[in-house]
Amino acid sequence: MANQFGKKGWTPERINNLEGKTFVITGGNGGAGFEATKILLSKGAEVVMLNRSAAKSEKAIDDLKILFGKGAKVSFIVMDLASLDSVRKAAEAVNKTIPKIDALMCNAAVAQVAKQEITVDGFESQLGTNHYGHFLLNNLLFDKIEASNGRIVVVASEGYKMGIKTIQFDDMNWDKNYEANAVYSQSKLAQMMFAYELQDHIKRANKNVGVYVCHPGASKTSLIKKDAPLITRISWAILAASPLVQSAEKGAYPELMCATEENLKQKAFYGPTGMNYWTGPVGECKLEPHALDKEVMTKLWTLSEKETNCKWNF
Repeated sequence: MANQFGKKGWTPERINNLEGKTFVITGGNGGAGFEATKILLSKGAEVVMLNRSAAKSEKAIDDLKILFGKGAKVSFIVMDLASLDSVRKAAEAVNKTIPKIDALMCNAAVAQVAKQEITVDGFESQLGTNHYGHFLLNNLLFDKIEASNGRIVVVASEGYKMGIKTIQFDDMNWDKNYEANAVYSQSKLAQMMFAYELQDHIKRANKNVGVYVCHPGASKTSLIKKDAPLITRISWAILAASPLVQSAEKGAYPELMCATEENLKQKAFYGPTGMNYWTGPVGECKLEPHALDKEVMTKLWTLSEKETNCKWNF
């Protein structure tokens, strides 16, 4: 499909002055999240990072203030997406201390965890962190986002095309058939289905919040960590040294576009549009129909409300 932003695709040059705008981002102290934070600050925005590690957050802020001066409007609140209690406490702090949210950027993720790990709430770690944590966070911050005429950005992955291409409702923790890539794929598909279902809820309730879904392509981030399967780490190391993988900065472009660009589509998927959607000009990518399976989306929404013990009010 033709790129609406031309051959060059979307770039941060399209972002206007962001003075007075506030962006809340999960996982803003590393990888594409850190690069997105840098670009937002360079445009004059305020950025609030929701990060798991206080020490890494403080280091990131020190680095950012070297780049942008002591007056750079960047702060953090500790939040572990793998703990619903931590998400609730962070959301409470945001609602109490942050006057407005122009965009909530759901950037943080864990990937390819080699052996099944269970969160403190009893969820498989990738589903618990990537989907349930963000599902609850969006619910708890939604009223403030709406009051700000803001938007929500869900950072998914091309990995949604892998695995079983649906949700394994009869064994959500994959106790019987755990496999790192397939479970990661399900967690990213769940995030996308949440976003598209939220779009439907917003439309029915006539709310004023835009929800956009993107992916970073293949980018040199810290997503593949030491707890990924050995073969995955070796393969990624080889790929990351090749032109097939782009910088973390370019990996941040799609989420920045979704957080700032006007006239984007609902029920769409944005990211690099080159070979395999790994790199290339940022624009709209093909969205596979299994991500819009309404029966699965609805069932997942109901289950997610139950598991997070937090019902949406519309």
